[in-house]
Amino acid sequence: MSAGILGFDADDTLWHNETIFQLSHQRFAELLGAHAEPERLIERLEATERRNLKLYGYGVKGFTLSMIETALAVCDADLPTRAVADILAIGRDMLAQPVEPLPGVVETLAQLRARGHRLALITKGDLLDQEQKIARSGLAERFDAIEIVSEKTAATYARIFGRLGAGEGEAAMIGNSVVSDILPALAAGYWGVHIPYHVTWTHEQAEVPQDAPRFRRLERIDETPAAIEAIFGRR
Repeated sequence: MSAGILGFDADDTLWHNETIFQLSHQRFAELLGAHAEPERLIERLEATERRNLKLYGYGVKGFTLSMIETALAVCDADLPTRAVADILAIGRDMLAQPVEPLPGVVETLAQLRARGHRLALITKGDLLDQEQKIARSGLAERFDAIEIVSEKTAATYARIFGRLGAGEGEAAMIGNSVVSDILPALAAGYWGVHIPYHVTWTHEQAEVPQDAPRFRRLERIDETPAAIEAIFGRR
């Protein structure tokens, strides 16, 4: 089998992330429950998050600022100081969450490296936050390259995989997000291997390209070695 260059997403592919945000949404809704219905609060928060992405990027810090902005809007700028402190506490708790690899991750990475594949961790978000999560995960040494980017686009993958020596069809991006991991990798001429997480942020949801020739969908990460063997074994 020919060896390939494999990119792995981090959040919700290698470890839990979106569940932490979902729980924080609930805490935020409970905190301001006297001012609006929970569903309405979460809708307004998500709209604020989307609007602020170009300013703050992805990550807990931008999310915390969006919570404060939403709370100010809901409370007509009469937000109690205690509420601000509680929102900041939500953000700090998110940053302090343990980072443990999902089931099958360690074994899968070991198998792929043993078969001669080069592995790259490609994640987006706040630089410091992502660096700390990677360090706490204990997975850094399992990758040949680590890339933290502000956004994942076709140009992002072309640059990273190209620098690692991959031509068209010679690399695969593996992740849970169709928007960030699959569609731009396919557009750049590479393979996209989708491993859904049980909950997905609305901003990362899109139609899965079932008919794309370089698209594969798996149920679990431990199915990756067999899928990669099928992909690169034909070369």
